[in-house]
Amino acid sequence: MKRTTTIGDLLVRAESRDGGHLFVVSETDRVHYSELLQSSKNVARGLLALGVKKGSHVGIYMPNSIRFLEVFFGVSMLGAVTVPIHSRYRTEELRHIVSHGDLEVVCTSGEVAEVDHPARFHAAFPEIGSSAGRVLQLQEFPTLKYVVAFNSLTVPHGFMSDSEFFARALKKIDVEPLDFLSTVDPSDVAMILYTSGTTAHPKGCVHTHQGLVRNAMNMGRTRFFLTERDVFWDPLPMFHVGSLLPLLAVADAGATFLTMSKVDGEVGLNMIEKERATWLFPAFPAVTNAILDATSFESRDLASVRMTMCTGPTTMLERLQSALPNAIQISTYGSTETGGVVVYHLPSDSRETRATTCGTAMDGVEIRIIDIESREVVPAGCRGEILVRGYSVLLSYFKDEVASQRAIDAEGWFHTGDLGQLDEGGTLSYHGRLSDMLKVGGENVSPLEVEAVIGKHSSVAVVQVVACPDDRLGEVVAAFVELKDGCSATEAELIDFCRVRIASFKAPKYVRFVTKWPMSTTKIQKGELRRQLIEELTTDAQLAHHR
Repeated sequence: MKRTTTIGDLLVRAESRDGGHLFVVSETDRVHYSELLQSSKNVARGLLALGVKKGSHVGIYMPNSIRFLEVFFGVSMLGAVTVPIHSRYRTEELRHIVSHGDLEVVCTSGEVAEVDHPARFHAAFPEIGSSAGRVLQLQEFPTLKYVVAFNSLTVPHGFMSDSEFFARALKKIDVEPLDFLSTVDPSDVAMILYTSGTTAHPKGCVHTHQGLVRNAMNMGRTRFFLTERDVFWDPLPMFHVGSLLPLLAVADAGATFLTMSKVDGEVGLNMIEKERATWLFPAFPAVTNAILDATSFESRDLASVRMTMCTGPTTMLERLQSALPNAIQISTYGSTETGGVVVYHLPSDSRETRATTCGTAMDGVEIRIIDIESREVVPAGCRGEILVRGYSVLLSYFKDEVASQRAIDAEGWFHTGDLGQLDEGGTLSYHGRLSDMLKVGGENVSPLEVEAVIGKHSSVAVVQVVACPDDRLGEVVAAFVELKDGCSATEAELIDFCRVRIASFKAPKYVRFVTKWPMSTTKIQKGELRRQLIEELTTDAQLAHHR
């Protein structure tokens, strides 16, 4: 592999190879490499006019759009640090990230009618409207100087409009942003990705250009085998590493990237079919189901698709593979802390391997499994906590030395908090979060194991297993189930279905049927499911007590 480069230089290299090649397609826009390079340079000039320099932190609070990418690449050219902000974050989360992330400029956009991001941001920071002067002076947020509202019909008071932003950029027309790019080193910090976990506030994962770009190159060259002829569909939000990392892999190959402002099965199929997508990256069951469950799926011409990628239970992966029999379905394992992904399948792996495991580590990444209690390395085939070491692992949690030292040991191993195992050939299997493990009467129960069993029932479309407190056993298994259209099942039926297939203590005590899931961006929120069930059972117990 060639020497790892930086995010900004990746776009420059792609443009120099074939600037006229189509790079990004959204529902409303189509831009070529040369066009995106020029518009990103113009955004970089505007950021320079606002005082952004190498090391400055710039937040992006936008939907998926060409503008998002212009800011993303413009920030990277200057050697500043991109801080993507979850597009569904509201007041408390926004105020935390702006303060904790030392943001100097935040770029917002009113491009998607359903969510007016400038208005939402303004609601979280009402004090912006009373700030004196053109440069924000907020006592609680001393680093924040500007909030730019792109594509917004109504610019909140105290924000900068895009017309003023680009007027300032014009005054820097003689400045060449690529001159700043030459000062950016692959080892420099490129991005802080905030991730929610068990703490009260999202934690900031600090990543370098090298970690992200090398990971993207590894993905595209050694697992996806991308060429300039590929058309890569990825509807995941751009604040998520599941979108930005494939985007960089596509840029490295000089291919075309298809994005969407929100996940919609029919709109996605229209784009896939029209653009003759060769690669589908739904990544998560919720997105995959949106495509496979779309009314028109069976009538679509998807013959152009050669590969797909999704994570999830075996039943989900097998369903996707069966629905696209001429494409190769692969899976992966990773996290925000590990730079997105650390293992992938090879297209040559057997169908069974691709449906039941996560794949092997990419070059430059090591995987280790340790015993949960003794913390010693376990032999192949034994379960334990997954540890990761290599170029893609976060440098640290931003401004959180305690959490960093707890997660990354003295030898550089990141302790993921995930349960897994390696076989003799180094293929990783994922068995869930350690924090999700149930302790039923002293016995360990993996939610994924129970989900896999329930998922085999002919009426079940989606299943999620959580722990429910129990006076006698400490915890018991509770399953939330979404049924397939036109199918039926009862709580007793699914419990009996499990009891004849797994040990009785692993079978659910409770089954609840749902039609709508509490979601984060792409994942079902198990904590909310557990809260709902506990609230229900508590209410029932209180009613029974008063009868």
